[in-house]
Amino acid sequence: MAEPALAVEGLEVRYGAVTAVRDISFAVDKGEIVGLIGPNGAGKSTTLNAIMGLVPAQEGSVRLAGTSVLGRAPESIAKAGVSLVPEGRRIYADFTVEENLRLGLAARRGRQGRLALAGAYELFPVLREFRRRQAGVLSGGQQQQLAIARALVAQPDVLLLDEPSLGLAPSLVDDVFAALADIRDGGFAVLLVEQRAQRTVALADRTHVLANGELRLTLEPADADDTDRLVSAYLAG
Repeated sequence: MAEPALAVEGLEVRYGAVTAVRDISFAVDKGEIVGLIGPNGAGKSTTLNAIMGLVPAQEGSVRLAGTSVLGRAPESIAKAGVSLVPEGRRIYADFTVEENLRLGLAARRGRQGRLALAGAYELFPVLREFRRRQAGVLSGGQQQQLAIARALVAQPDVLLLDEPSLGLAPSLVDDVFAALADIRDGGFAVLLVEQRAQRTVALADRTHVLANGELRLTLEPADADDTDRLVSAYLAG
């Protein structure tokens, strides 16, 4: 049996005396979206940052296709096949759209990939239209599309997304979630942190609920219509 694209086992992250993430385990295969939901402070972003090597993990393991990356620098983890789209987009406003996309090529590995610049423009046509404009003039939704596209041109095996719908109008949220489905269909392994619990549960192949740094429950797409269970799980303390 093939190793998962991403396997997290027994992960624990502490900030001094405070344990932010405690003994969590999950896996993401190629062509899957796995969601992480839960209240603010549950440990969702910390989990992404620990996978990316931005914060140290005190216990556990993080493996990419069976190879440990725990303890590596973020640049090394990116080269190994992980891209992170952080909360807040963090695009370069004074650069053009295409210059922002080309920055994503810095982490690209020397092989033909599923999405380079042409593929990014195919997934997000508005970026082709505005490719010579400064990124700072784009709308919030367009900037989010740019942030996702920049991560994809690096040809990652694993895509980590932190709150990609944050602050977007409902129609733009629809666009982002539709793009995530297309990305999954392209064979990527996607780990999605989101506050939009119902949308995430409906989209993802499975969704893990975090509360107080612990994995409390796993939901399937059919659970998206079970409002009582979803609210109870999301508010677990």
